Amino acid sequence: MLVSSLATGFTTGAGLIVCIGSQNAFVLRQGLLRSHTAMVATVCIVSDVFLIFCGLSGLGFIVKQWPGVIDVVRYAGAAFLAVNAYGAAKRAWQGSGVLDPSTTQGGSLKQLLLTCLGYTWLNPHVYLDTVVMLGSLSLHYDGDEKWHFGAGAMLASAVWFIAITYGARLLLPLFHNPNAWRILDGLIALMMAYLSVTLLVMPLAVIA
Repeated sequence: MLVSSLATGFTTGAGLIVCIGSQNAFVLRQGLLRSHTAMVATVCIVSDVFLIFCGLSGLGFIVKQWPGVIDVVRYAGAAFLAVNAYGAAKRAWQGSGVLDPSTTQGGSLKQLLLTCLGYTWLNPHVYLDTVVMLGSLSLHYDGDEKWHFGAGAMLASAVWFIAITYGARLLLPLFHNPNAWRILDGLIALMMAYLSVTLLVMPLAVIA
């Protein structure tokens, strides 16, 4: 049962984490720039591990009992995404020439840390996926099996963020073309703008 619950946790976690979103777009861009990649991957992984642990510990009831907490994160996240959508659109419009990862810093460590934390902790979906969804699914398991399930989900997060952070360099030959960066930033701007509007107009459903 160890392998079964671990594998189920891994596939479930991967299904929730592996998707097109603002956080993954940010991580991919930093991977392409080779800018503080270890820090970015670590923040994302540690945040997911902590939130999954909270879900398995039964703290999902906080989100269910006080949906206003999610609303606060929802509006803050919408504003955060709107600001970053503007920044990405500006980069796409102006262009930055050929960005050489060996010389491009991609921002200060403090700035990147705060941005990475913003993409992670101001995303209301992360709470619903990790704390509520995984926490609820873990109730199907007893004793150690519940934590094996959680360990599988945590492992999925680690594998995913390491893969897109360090695997992004495989795309570097494409991004020697400045137009590729402009297209990427344009797509990121559209995605973030769409997610920002979605958070504002569509209430988030909390699983009962």
